[in-house]
Amino acid sequence: MSLPAQVPLPALLESIACRAEAALSSAFAVCEAAAVPGWGQWLDQHREALRRVAAASDFVAQQAQRDAPMFVELAVSGALEQSLSGGALRAQLQQALQGCQSEDELGRCLRRFRNRQQVRIIWRDLTRQADLIETCRDLSDLADCCIDEAYQWLYPRCCEQFGTPIGRRTGEPQHMVILGMGKLGAHELNLSSDIDLIFGYPEGGETEGVKRPLDNQEFFIRVGQKLIKALDVITVDGFVFRTDMRLRPYGSSGALVFSFNALEQYYQDQGRDWERYAMIKARVVGGDQLAGAHLLDMLRPFVYRRYLDFSAIDALRTMKQLIQQEVRRKGMAENIKLGAGGIREVEFIAQAFQLIHGGRDLSLQQRSLFTVLNTLRDQGYLQAAVTDELRDGYAFLRYAEHALQAIDDRQTQMLPDSEQDRARIAWMLGFADWAAFHDQLMHWRGRIDWHFRQVIADPDEELDTPDDETYGCEWMPLWDDMQDEEAACRQLTESGFSEPQAALQRLVGLRNGNQVRAMQRLGRERLDAFVPRLLAQAAEHDNPDLVLERVLPLIEAVARRSAYLVLLAENPGALQRLLTLCAASPWIAEQITRFPLLLDELLNEGRLFHPPLAPELAAELRERLTRIPEDDLEQQMEALRHFKLAHRLRVAASEIAGTLPLMKVSDYLTWLAEAILDQVLALAWRQTVARHGVPQRADGSLCDPDFIIVGYGKVGGIELGHGSDLDLVFIHDGDPQAETDGAKPIDGAQFFTRLGQRIIHLLTAQTNSGQLYEVDMRLRPSGASGLLVSSLGAFARYQASDAWTWEHQALVRARVLVGCKRVGQAFEAVRAEVLQRPREDEVLRREVSEMRAKMRDNLGSKATLAGTAANAFEAAQPFDLKQDAGGIVDIEFMVQYAALAWSGKHPQVLAFTDNIRILEVLEQVGLLPGEDARLLQTIYKAYRSAAHRQALQKQPGVVAGDQFQDERRAVMRIWRALGLN
Repeated sequence: MSLPAQVPLPALLESIACRAEAALSSAFAVCEAAAVPGWGQWLDQHREALRRVAAASDFVAQQAQRDAPMFVELAVSGALEQSLSGGALRAQLQQALQGCQSEDELGRCLRRFRNRQQVRIIWRDLTRQADLIETCRDLSDLADCCIDEAYQWLYPRCCEQFGTPIGRRTGEPQHMVILGMGKLGAHELNLSSDIDLIFGYPEGGETEGVKRPLDNQEFFIRVGQKLIKALDVITVDGFVFRTDMRLRPYGSSGALVFSFNALEQYYQDQGRDWERYAMIKARVVGGDQLAGAHLLDMLRPFVYRRYLDFSAIDALRTMKQLIQQEVRRKGMAENIKLGAGGIREVEFIAQAFQLIHGGRDLSLQQRSLFTVLNTLRDQGYLQAAVTDELRDGYAFLRYAEHALQAIDDRQTQMLPDSEQDRARIAWMLGFADWAAFHDQLMHWRGRIDWHFRQVIADPDEELDTPDDETYGCEWMPLWDDMQDEEAACRQLTESGFSEPQAALQRLVGLRNGNQVRAMQRLGRERLDAFVPRLLAQAAEHDNPDLVLERVLPLIEAVARRSAYLVLLAENPGALQRLLTLCAASPWIAEQITRFPLLLDELLNEGRLFHPPLAPELAAELRERLTRIPEDDLEQQMEALRHFKLAHRLRVAASEIAGTLPLMKVSDYLTWLAEAILDQVLALAWRQTVARHGVPQRADGSLCDPDFIIVGYGKVGGIELGHGSDLDLVFIHDGDPQAETDGAKPIDGAQFFTRLGQRIIHLLTAQTNSGQLYEVDMRLRPSGASGLLVSSLGAFARYQASDAWTWEHQALVRARVLVGCKRVGQAFEAVRAEVLQRPREDEVLRREVSEMRAKMRDNLGSKATLAGTAANAFEAAQPFDLKQDAGGIVDIEFMVQYAALAWSGKHPQVLAFTDNIRILEVLEQVGLLPGEDARLLQTIYKAYRSAAHRQALQKQPGVVAGDQFQDERRAVMRIWRALGLN
């Protein structure tokens, strides 16, 4: 977004420059500028710049002639060369308003101040001292301070005349809130923009301190009228800002000012799509900032819906069509704001994503277009190449807009007809002539229009269908019940459905179901437009019956939230991915049906099939939660759950698509759990500390947090599956007796117990998005009868004196997931000490074998090694991948036995907690034959891969007995070779 280049002044403008120079010389002579210190030096240094600016901008030339002392003061003060810091404009205006005694004086001071600043801003823009961002910022700051300072001047005088408005409920004095909309709200005002305002006040009541009190609304209407007059009325000094109030509720026919409750009620009951679009950029520009922030919070649910709102695209499309009709009617094709590929199309692209996703992705709740484009790039909604083109094209158009308006301080976006003004525009944009500028302009308008069509255009317009028919229209008669049963079944059969009668019954069931019958008209129209598309795409799949069986429950579930239907209709690629994933996995179909917000994940194919790595995963969750107020626990819990659901879907989709191998699937699911546990611990710690204060260590210093979450089992072994629960143990290293330092102190033992309870609640509480994880705490010391949270010392003593062999086996797979690094290192030392202790090999083999036998008897299939070994390998017999002889648990027990038996002499065996890498170490140190170790790794992966496939098919981890026969026999052989029985 570079500044336009500077080129020599063209011949056509030289004559204008000469005339302006002569006129300005006369004006400066009359005001005796030569007597002003520094003026002569400034003029010598900037004479050429003055000629060029005067040639380009009639407004600057006229203002300098009309008020030469003003221009001279601007020049010698250095203001034309300075970038203003925040608040500088307001300070200057406050000084200018000192001593202002009447509304006429107020208007005069505001207009002269505005003209002075307008000259300064245009000068800096044309001399390339300010880029687009600075120019828009200065213009917006100018509007802000003029609006607010005028209000602050008017308010006390109105209170003297009409009384002070008092809230009926609070009994407090009331101030008006002034919302700036559009470009003002986004801090993107242009050189001659009008300002769109909405006035509000907190609550009803009456004024006090006068004989005849006014209703608060009437009081603020009078204040508002005076404020508009101060800003908008054209006098001999011009105007401050053209003020447009038509965006308020009910437009020009509505009251000028509304109470907060009335505003909320209006937008809730009658707010239209274009008003949501406008409210995205709303910002408090004057009046009571604190009350204004509260008002914007009240209105946020109207703007940003909690669900995916693809109906916004249809609304924006309708708005664009109305604009295009107006453009054609008024012959405004040359309008660089409203015409094809214009400024408005870039804004529509950004705001479409904001309206659709902003309710859930808080990073999109931004006003600045450039910030939104960056977010769309960073969050993967649009490719970087797309946002780069949109940003550069938009900047070019805004520079062109400023050039058009700099000529005569006139609000226009129309390209000029006159040769003189065309030469000015081309020169201001850094081009040698109009043709070169126009070529570049048309290039950017073409690129913007192309991107606009990709996002906003009707998908039916993009389909190359015969006679311009809508995609899927051949299915409309069937869905609309305009065919008899025989014709409908024949069409289904010809389209590849193997059970047409069942498919038809499913469709009839959907059409006549309670959900559809209860739909409102707009929702029913969306459903009627969507189902034919669904059938057309389903017919392209290998098993359309299965697709329909699994997808129709989702359609029924979201029927009354028809924005989801719009999402799928607007995004054929997302619909195609939905059908493919549902056909491949009933588990995925069930997940999306239970949590339709997951449909959002289908929009971005690259993101769907390529989940992020562990650091990116943790950073993404951290960033999401930082955008939620700390006291909004409900939204924090929902954000955590949606994050888990979304990333778990990505992993499952990647596994089905083959972009993630088995080991990486478990890695990602484990990373996901760790990222969530890290944030859950932080939330629980913050909440518990807020209530009770910080616990102490034994030395009296404060814990920070001296707490760890240890993972056992699958999460400890980095082997999580799609539906795995979490085996956790909580350990702290605080002083159990010392009290916390808060207002409601409790001892350390109680504190850490409550912290543990809070963590479990955050993980297991059922919300609209389900629970995060099922949590199993039975592996803690003394199991279900033990303390929820153990001190590090108590944990070490229990492991040394009271733990069973099977608990030491479990410890092999234990590792610190999140928490205090120091306590984590101490836990690792305890784990190593316990696992490396000398053991009598015969006793160890017997205890491991006995525990395994109990598990087989209680959890395995009946055809086990200990039972009917002869028919255990027959197809009719089930083989439990995990529990049966030769299965997963046998391999895990062998690894655990090896770690307990040999880690005392070979501590490197304990370096890892996952079975694959422990087997690798056992081979490296010669404790297992290399062939056997590698064979166990291969078999273990094969079993787990089969278990994952079963889970995605919503099947238990059981296969036919004639599968994995060689693998099972190999595991049994190695089991016996280790002396286990």
